[in-house]
Amino acid sequence: MTPVSTASSGGVGQARLRVEDRALLTGRGRFTDDIRIAGCLHAAFVRSPEAHGRIVGIDTAEAAALPGVVRIFTGVDLAGLGRTSVNPLMPELRPLPPEPLATGTVSAVGQPVALVVAETAAAALDAAEAVFAEIDPLPPIPPNGEAGPHRAREAWNLPAADTRNAAARATVSLRQPLLAPAALEPRGLVADAATEPGRLTVWLGSQSPHRAREELAAVLGLDPDLVRIVAPDVGGAFGMKASLYPEDIAVAFAARALGRCVKWIATRSEEFLAATQGRGQTVEAGLSAAADGTLLHLDAAVRAPLGSWMPYSAVVPARNAGRILPGPYKVASVEIDAAGIETNGAAVGIYRGAGRPEAALAMELLIERLAGALDLPPEDVRRRNFVPATDMPWTTPTGQTLDSGDYAAAYDRAKALMATQPPADDGRLRGCATVAYIEPSGLGWETARLTLSADGTMTAATGSTAQGQGRTTAVRQIVGGGLGVDPDTVAVVHGDSRAPATAIGALASRSTPIGGSALVAACRDLRRQAEERLGRPIGDRPDWTAIASQAGDLVADVTYSAEGEAWGYGAVGCTVAIDPETGVLTVERLVWLDDAGTVVNPMLAEGQLLGGIAQGVGEAVLERIVYDADGQLLTGSFMDYGIPRAGDMPPVTLERMETPSPANLLGAKGIGEAGAIGAPAAIACAVMAALRPLGVKHLDMPYTPAHIWQAIRDARTDTQTDSGSGAGIEHEQEE
Repeated sequence: MTPVSTASSGGVGQARLRVEDRALLTGRGRFTDDIRIAGCLHAAFVRSPEAHGRIVGIDTAEAAALPGVVRIFTGVDLAGLGRTSVNPLMPELRPLPPEPLATGTVSAVGQPVALVVAETAAAALDAAEAVFAEIDPLPPIPPNGEAGPHRAREAWNLPAADTRNAAARATVSLRQPLLAPAALEPRGLVADAATEPGRLTVWLGSQSPHRAREELAAVLGLDPDLVRIVAPDVGGAFGMKASLYPEDIAVAFAARALGRCVKWIATRSEEFLAATQGRGQTVEAGLSAAADGTLLHLDAAVRAPLGSWMPYSAVVPARNAGRILPGPYKVASVEIDAAGIETNGAAVGIYRGAGRPEAALAMELLIERLAGALDLPPEDVRRRNFVPATDMPWTTPTGQTLDSGDYAAAYDRAKALMATQPPADDGRLRGCATVAYIEPSGLGWETARLTLSADGTMTAATGSTAQGQGRTTAVRQIVGGGLGVDPDTVAVVHGDSRAPATAIGALASRSTPIGGSALVAACRDLRRQAEERLGRPIGDRPDWTAIASQAGDLVADVTYSAEGEAWGYGAVGCTVAIDPETGVLTVERLVWLDDAGTVVNPMLAEGQLLGGIAQGVGEAVLERIVYDADGQLLTGSFMDYGIPRAGDMPPVTLERMETPSPANLLGAKGIGEAGAIGAPAAIACAVMAALRPLGVKHLDMPYTPAHIWQAIRDARTDTQTDSGSGAGIEHEQEE
């Protein structure tokens, strides 16, 4: 890990300890469940036991008579509310917003059908158990299937290159499992309509409190100025806390209807049932090349399950998977089609990487298979086709602008790090691979406000929220460097829809590239104001207390729009070992070379990268949401759903390059999702390298012992059958 600086003047580029940790480690964090409002009521939801069905009736009489019950709401009570919006990123979009409480039909197991409000949490839960919802089942669209109606679609077509001289074509057919984001802190909110009559204050674990305010106000028919959203400490989010949920709307409505404060905190079981899920895509893709390995044509069909309703960023995973192809490589032509499909399951939304891991996995497996078909080393095919640093900025076949970087140099460094690992001989199957990835960091704008008070106090308010990333530490460093002050003297405000007045939030690895650049712009504006007030330059390290005494209060309120999208990138080497008798997989080592442009705090960057790697390892070897044919969830707890522990993490060697991005003032690129993008692709390619000599041609994640053991057994059976018939084994590159 990077040594930690003790310099009080540490600004951008120094590894400083997180200032957030002392409170969190000593139990002084303030999460949603820690919000205490006198007289606050408690809520519990009645949920559908059917994946699809017609509501015949909801009997609340017995429940309403129980002690402590204040009121029970059903869908009829909320039927006149507005609907949340869906980001129209895809040209063919038919939004499917949620019903706060179901009316008419239910579309997923766990969908809320009634809301109980009571004096205590226990009374609310008891009453929810007593509500009887009669539902006639209907045939469900399988949550993992592809048979549902398309709700969103986009295609990218660059006219096909001349592929008549193609020496080989490889294909992949990928089926990725649905995943549970499984944030440490479940969802929840406290909606207070009592303390300030006519106003609504909501404490909500959210990545985007400003958007939540706008959406909630629109749904409830309120002026946004009458709604305040506060995101206190948030115990992880990973995309699942980026949008308003049906439960958020129902609880807020109940608070206003009763003129009271109402609290709801989800159980872990409710999170598995009703929180947004991630991944689940299918990708059918083909890649052709000339004899020397030059890539000619890529075709791909991406199908992403959407679930039973669409959060704000519902189409992002499908769109990202499509637009990011062909990754860091030059390809002469492409035909790419991406679609989002309605299914009878929990909503599927953005989850750390949001389409980027799917694209990287497909592309890297294609490269490996194509290299085998051409009888070329995979590294030679990659090097031949990387977008050269001298060609940056580069416009991809899908119209994306890769801003800067040296992909080949990053790859070569990762390969060199991999070469230091001595081979082992213990009877296990071994495979290694080194892959490449890219990570876009979002487009658009973000806000920042710097306030210099008359007493010299400096306060920074940022629209980029915090869910454990060390946001306060990073903001202090950016402002400290920009204003020439000790970072520890800067007060930081985030997660409050009143400061700044508008914002986007923490999404798509955009908080440092765009949110950080907004802070840089605010620093420049505050300096300009000070110099105008004083009529002189103030120097690199001004005395802001003295300036405040002369110039008075100064406020720099900035909305910064990035000039383009910053693209982080990197290369990952992986070594795996497989016991051929049991199928047990060990990820023995990962080496990582990442370029995130200007790095504000190397220690924070490494933490983000390692956290993403942990989730990427979990996706590759453990995690899978499973529904049965009737749409019933079979993995509804951590007894059924595997999640990585410390012992599942392999040794990781981290190095970095630092190519500043020209797309924003700070020169930063994203890093928060890099680990989850690169790790699955690296592990997949290494696993296939280990299994390929046995005749295993393809294996979908997760690579559990049972999954691998069955693949080895099937391959041995196929080999024996072919040997008995005298046919031999076909060495195909297509699946």
